[in-house]
Amino acid sequence: MTKRAHIRLHEEKANLYASREDFRRIFIDHTNGLYRLSLLLTCNSVKAEKCFIGGLEDCVAGNSVFREWAHSWAKRAIIQNAIRELKPRPSVSNSLPSPPIFSDLGQLSSGPGGYFEINAVLGLQDFERFVFVMSVLEHYSEHDCALLLGCSVPEIGEARTRGLKELADSPHLDRSQNEILVLEKK
Repeated sequence: MTKRAHIRLHEEKANLYASREDFRRIFIDHTNGLYRLSLLLTCNSVKAEKCFIGGLEDCVAGNSVFREWAHSWAKRAIIQNAIRELKPRPSVSNSLPSPPIFSDLGQLSSGPGGYFEINAVLGLQDFERFVFVMSVLEHYSEHDCALLLGCSVPEIGEARTRGLKELADSPHLDRSQNEILVLEKK
């Protein structure tokens, strides 16, 4: 193989993978959605910002991923940072969740589609909220959720069921308010 052919092959391979600049662009172009994900997971604007920045740093410094997967990889990095920050575990108690720490619910609204009441989502217990956001909003499989959260697949299914039931029973279901979370079409 000639030197020129080797260089061209190397350049073609490099173009398949996301660069640091690709990830920076993703975090700039999709700031609202990525921050929303971080905030829904953490229920706390300070922790959400920390997870958002940590996700960017992980993507820029991390392993190579295909360019087409870069946006999904950015979300995964934020999710992993939120898991490290909150360490959500399956709950065995039926105690009420603490109220979420968030002041501007209007920042979470998005385009047309399905919706869930934001206060209700933010009011879920940590584990149920993580499972709901990951499996319902982000469409992660139960198996992927279990791997990321360090638990069993049945625990994921049970948590999703509890979360959905709690959302359905939520007293916050006045959909006339602007406090709804709109699901983005995938």
